[in-house]
Amino acid sequence: MKIIAVIPARYKSSRFPGKPLADIFGKPMIWWVYNRISKIAEFSEVIVATDDDKIKKVCDSYDIKCIMTSDSHTTHVHRIHEVSEKVEADYYVVVCGDEPLIQDAVVRAVLPDSISEEAYVGGLCRYMTDPAEVIDPANIKIVTNDKDECILLSRAAVPFPYKTILFKYKKVVGVECYNKKALDFFVSTPKGFLETIEDVTLQRFLENKIHVKYRLVDSVSLSVDTPRDLEKVKEIMSKEIIKDE
Repeated sequence: MKIIAVIPARYKSSRFPGKPLADIFGKPMIWWVYNRISKIAEFSEVIVATDDDKIKKVCDSYDIKCIMTSDSHTTHVHRIHEVSEKVEADYYVVVCGDEPLIQDAVVRAVLPDSISEEAYVGGLCRYMTDPAEVIDPANIKIVTNDKDECILLSRAAVPFPYKTILFKYKKVVGVECYNKKALDFFVSTPKGFLETIEDVTLQRFLENKIHVKYRLVDSVSLSVDTPRDLEKVKEIMSKEIIKDE
């Protein structure tokens, strides 16, 4: 079974332009993500997928394999699909380029056990521990059934605590897994009602009755969506560096 990891990296982020190259203790953020993911033996290759020459140049300077993709992609899934047209694999594991704290054990949790003949989409989620996370629309909230299948994805706080508060909110972690059939389906299917409103990419699968498997992980993962998030990441990483010394 051939599995490759793809790290999508855009320079023109609306909330944090140039964030893949943001400095973290002397190295760009994309280096930290690549360095963590490249330790996972199950991956045949680890590839950065970008649309920007500046990111490509930095990757080349650190000997990071990088594929230039179109700058007209509307979602990261379109970018992964372009990679799948160039590199053949059974599965494509997406690790967002703004997840410098991601742990290899967490990423391994998304790996399928066998090759699927049907469209396969998988992801990871974790419990939220900070109330601020719950109300932040940048965090995608998720509800799953007893088969670990996603039944709700939203930027809103779901489920709503109407009858009880005896539950924990879960959020999506920036790791996903697709086979080629799922990627082909996505790029050939227009946005649905919910995706158009909320701009939550994987709702396209749910709206078309394609199961998305989400495994619960214990993770301190924090995606860097804003400069404020970067400061939080640096604080956490500084404690890790001190501990390792």
